[in-house]
This record gives sequence, C-alpha cells and structure tokens, in this order.
Amino acid sequence: MAITGDGMAAEGALPLHSGAAANPAPAPAAAVSGDCEAQNIGYRGPTACAAAGITYRQLDYWARTGLVEPSIRPAYGSGTQRLYSFRDVVVLKIVKRLLDTGVSLQNIRTAVQHLRSRGLADLTRMTLMSDGATVYECTSPDQVVDLLQGGQGVFGIAVGVVWRDVEGALSQLHGERVDTGETLVGKNPHDELARRRNRAG
Repeated sequence: MAITGDGMAAEGALPLHSGAAANPAPAPAAAVSGDCEAQNIGYRGPTACAAAGITYRQLDYWARTGLVEPSIRPAYGSGTQRLYSFRDVVVLKIVKRLLDTGVSLQNIRTAVQHLRSRGLADLTRMTLMSDGATVYECTSPDQVVDLLQGGQGVFGIAVGVVWRDVEGALSQLHGERVDTGETLVGKNPHDELARRRNRAG
C-alpha cells in the first residue's frame, strides 16, 4: 500500500493517504529482538544521533518541528534531556534515508505517522519503496516486484535491516533505564565513564 502521494500502484500496494493508517494510536516503545527488558531502556540525544547516523542539529530540529519526537521523554527546557525509545531511533534512521533520497518532508511526515501506527512485527517485515513522490509499504516480495515492474519503486528501505543496524549500533552505546535513570554500558570495553557515574550515584 502507498503511505503517501496520489499515484496508484500495482495490486496489493494501493495508496494510503495521510490519516488513513489502519491503527492511528501510537504503539508502545519497541523491544530489541523481543527483549521485554528493552522496553524500559531509553537513549539520549547524542546516542540516538550516533545510531541513526544524523547530526544533533537534525535531531533537535526534527523534535522541535514534531517530525520525530522522543516517545519516552521530551525536553522540558534546558535542564532536561530528551529520551528516545528503540523504535524512535529506527524511525530517525529511516527519515534520514528518505531525506537523502529526495522524498518531500510532507510525505516523510505521513510515513512517520504510519510507521508509528504499525505493530512491531509489522515493522520488521516491512519494506518502504518510493519513486520520490510516493512512499509505498510492501509486506511481501511480490509487492516489491509489482512496484518495480510498474515503475513506482525507484529505491527501497527494508525496515527489518534498519532495525538490525540500529540494534547493532545501540549495543555498542549507552542506554538509560527509564525507571531508575541508571546508565547501561554498551559492549565497548574501553569506556568506563558510565560505570564510574553509576558507582558515584
């Protein structure tokens, strides 16, 4: 189905316009590889930037304009830190890829709303295709082939691959327990800063 734009696609990938998502309610924060414990982990701005491959200026602008807001904790002035969920970081990386390929900001906003409305299992099976004007959601290889044969798909983003890329990047970085604020150290053995901070706390 198409998430944005007015074009028609091949059978099985019909347009879905803004506001037409099947389930508009935001889904809960994503777990990493099904780990329920990961639902209680958030990531600060610099960590989210590193994992998504964006600059802090982009992150800040997208949050302030409502393109991708942190679902765990927004910034309430200069004294607070935004806290992003795993799903948020996946969406940030997808937004970066869509922008890099020339998709309009309006269409990206609609795509972000659609991504947030889908269940976790749906995301890992989803491929986003675009011709630059329309973003399509494909959930099967046949739909991808139909789009390519119909000329609608110029590039594709396999959300499951992005998911695994972000998962791998975050495993090397620091998270934060939402309930206690404890810093969780990534797998980098050379970084002692978070360990010292936890001991001091």
